[in-house]
Order: sequence, then structure tokens, then C-alpha cells
Amino acid sequence: MQSNLDIRDFPLIKRIRESGLQTALLETADDVVQRVTAGLNIADLRSMLRGDPPGRPNPRLRPHADSFWMHMRPGYYNQAVTGLYPTFRLGFLSTFFFALEGITGLFLMVFYTPSTEYAYADMLNILSNVPLGQFMRDLHRLGAEAMVIIVALHMLRTYITASYKKPRQFTWATGIILLIVTLAFSYTGYLLPWDQLAYWAVTIGASMAEAAPPPVVGQFVNILLKGAPDLGAAGLLRFYLLHVFALPAIGTIFLGVHYYKVILHGHSLPPEDEKVGEDTAKRVPPDVRRYYLPDIQAAEVLWVGVTMLALIVAVIFFYDAPLENHANPLSTPLHTVAPWYFLWIQGLLKLGDKTLMGVIIPTILALSFLVMPYFDVGPFRQYGKRRIAISLSLIFITAIVILSWMGTPKFLVQTSLDQEIFFELAPSEKVGLVRAVPYDELIIGAYNVDDYETSVPRSSGLWRVMRRYSRMIEHARQTPPEQGGLPNAEAFLIVEQLQPNLKGVILRITWDDPDNPGERLSAELLVPVHRDAYPLGGE
Repeated sequence: MQSNLDIRDFPLIKRIRESGLQTALLETADDVVQRVTAGLNIADLRSMLRGDPPGRPNPRLRPHADSFWMHMRPGYYNQAVTGLYPTFRLGFLSTFFFALEGITGLFLMVFYTPSTEYAYADMLNILSNVPLGQFMRDLHRLGAEAMVIIVALHMLRTYITASYKKPRQFTWATGIILLIVTLAFSYTGYLLPWDQLAYWAVTIGASMAEAAPPPVVGQFVNILLKGAPDLGAAGLLRFYLLHVFALPAIGTIFLGVHYYKVILHGHSLPPEDEKVGEDTAKRVPPDVRRYYLPDIQAAEVLWVGVTMLALIVAVIFFYDAPLENHANPLSTPLHTVAPWYFLWIQGLLKLGDKTLMGVIIPTILALSFLVMPYFDVGPFRQYGKRRIAISLSLIFITAIVILSWMGTPKFLVQTSLDQEIFFELAPSEKVGLVRAVPYDELIIGAYNVDDYETSVPRSSGLWRVMRRYSRMIEHARQTPPEQGGLPNAEAFLIVEQLQPNLKGVILRITWDDPDNPGERLSAELLVPVHRDAYPLGGE
């Protein structure tokens, strides 16, 4: 059987026969470039790289019509919005972090099993055995927290510049939804390591969901989230599915709608450049246009590079994503706190009823922000005309900061200072200062916090522990007894050899009994430290 294929019929061969080798290769390369760039040929690329003005018709607009990705970006911008002000690139950075979380999350998914039996062991495996595992986990966690900050700042910037006003009300609404999705992203991922920090923080959050009125709704939501009365395997699987399937899908949909609305209405100009009551962002005169290709795209590539460099430096030198002990429903930590971005809700909970403070008020706030543009119909965007609105935003930010501080253990948490000292030096749920001291620097002996400087080498990790210990004891001495203080406190740190390769660090505190003059109270904590437990000093 003979084949009907003839090499002479191949398009490249026919071109070579008709035009010559050099011309055929150039034409073929030009075709490939046009397909890759969705409409730009080699001459167009050379023109852009040289900084030549675009021709007429402008070939640099073709990719925005033919490319799936490029049609999500405006073909040109008003030069007034292409600098750092007024957008500060916060919208673009929000999208960048969304993509970064997806990439790093996919890497972690390969090595993770959403099971209470394997989740914590998988985390240890990622941190110790998987190439770049700790780096990717730290990058994922840091990126998640940075994304919360960037998206919140983006919405704040939009409010301050009044960019939510007509015709951009729905764009603002999708932004609020994306902020809520971002918070949900970070919160659902919080549980996945299945350590004590995650377990109890999510337990607090789920208890607030149970407080939703009426009780039948609260109970339904609680069971829906946890899959059982207590947080366990079913709850971990639900949070995992929310984190890797449901929330990414919702986020992608609303991100697409958000970008579509931005293209439809254009970027709002700086308030001082826009006439009162007139939206000029969509009508961009040719003399003030800056095309996405190549100027804006080059700037975005630069922003990506600078942001990635900052994240990598932070992860390598400064940031370690926390991982505490395995989740234990029978062991409640001394202090259980929500993630930092929900501390303001925990602060509200200390002020009153859980249903009112933890469910109703946050829901009212979210709905108020969602519909705000439809009620704020004033034509002014200039800062001087919006003093009340801007002042309200500053008051709101101040309230959030104060409530977040109130959500920490420092506010309205009555715990004796001896237990607070033990918790900070040697917490049961994580490494702490004492266990972070290298084994060989735990010198056998007894040390008093008042005269340790002459007996402990200043360069050792033990010296740093004693310095912190001494400062906390001094604070406890100065604190009134009715506030948990320790009058006339004396404190010691004793290092003993318990077994070969096993030392015991004893923290001992004694103080006057305020209720029985002349008597002393005492508290003691033994911290065993094995030579091989923390070979890098807890790092």
C-alpha cells in the first residue's frame, strides 16, 4: 500500500520552493510569533522594544481582541493612572497573590492528605523530606497573609478615592465579595496543618457559626462546617474541599466579573483630575493614552519581580510558618487566639453576647459595605469634599486596631503571671525559648534571675532565656497582687542531667502569699530536653 503523502506538499517546503530558504524561514517565524502573541508579528515586537509610537491602525490592540488572557486587560490606560498613585498597583498585586497561592498550593497538595491520621505527618514530611518543601510552605503561608493585607488595602484605597461611585457600584460589590473570599481562603487553610494552633482557632470560629440566629440555623451551619458536633476528620475534609475547590472556583468567577467591569468602565482617574459629577475614565483622549503593550505590561513584570524577590528574601531570612504540636481535642492551650485578621471579632466577643458580637455585627458590617455605593450617590470624589467619609474610614480603622488588641490575651484574660511566664518560656504546644537553646549550651547548674549575668556566657542561648526570664519576673514584682502580680518574687532556672543525652530544665518561682502574710507560694515547671530533639536549637 503506497502512501499519498508527499514531502513536497508540506507548507514550509512549498514556501522554500516558491520564495527561497531565507524568505521562507522568516515568513514561518513570523507566523509562529503571530500565533504566540495573538496577532503581533516580528516587526511589531521590534517596534515596541524600540519605543516607537504605534501605527494606525494600532497593531498592539490585536491581542486584546484575539487572546483569551489579554482580553481581560484594557488595551490602553489614561496616563494619570499608570503611575504609583492613585492605584498603588494593589489590584494587580491582589491578582498576583491569588495566582501565587494557586501555584504554591498545588505543590503542597501533591504531598498532603486531608485526613486526621496523616495530615500532621504529611506536614512534617513536607518540612523535612520534600525538596523545597519548607520553602514552598512558608511562601504559601506568607503569601496568604500578604494577600489579605493587599486586598484589604485595595478596598481601602478604592473607598478613599471614591472609585466606587457610579458607574462602578457593582465593581465595588464584587471587590467586597473577593475580600470575603480571601479571608475565607486564609481561614480554611488555617486548619489543614492539623496542629494545636489550627485546631483551636478553627474551633473558636465554628462556635461563632453555631451562635447564628435562630438556633436551628446555627446548629445546621455548625454541622455543615464540622460534619459532626466536634471538629474531626469530617471537618478537616470539608475545610480542605472548601480551600482547594469551592473557594478557588468562586474566587475565579468573581475575579473575572471584577476585571470585566474594570474594562467596561475604565480605571477611575485621581479625584483631583476628574470634574465633579463627570466620569471621564472611559473617554481617554489619544494624547494621554498609554497602551498596555509594552509599557503597562513591562511595569507589571517589574512589580512581579520585585514582589517575588521580597517574598523570597522574607521566607529565607525572616519568616517561618508556625507548626505546633499535633492537634489534641483533650488539651486546651493556655491562650487560644483567632488568626490576626479575625482578632477584631475576638475582641468584640469579649464585650458581650456571642450572637450579637460574633455574628450579627460582622454580618451587618459586610452587608453595609456591599450596598454602600448604592446609597452614597453624591457626585463629589475630591478629598476636600469628602471630609466626613474619609474621617469615618479613619475612625473605622482605629476601631479595628483597638478591637484587634482587645482580641489578644493581653485584654481581659486573667491568668496568674507565673503561668504566663512558664507559657512564654516553655509552652507545651510549641518549641518556645527554653527548648530553642542548643543542648550543649544548657550548662548544668542553678541560676538566679537576679545575678545570672556573671555565671552564664553572654553569647549562649541560655543567657537570652535568662534575660527574658528576668524581665518577666521584674514585671511580675511590679504588678499589683490583685492583678495577678507576684510580690517579692524570686525565680530560678535549674539545669540537671536526667539521663544520658537528656537534660531537665526546671523553672521555679516563689513569691509572698498576699492572703497569708509571712507565707510563700511556689510554682515549678520541668522541661525535658533531649540532645536529638532540637538539633538546630529549635529552628
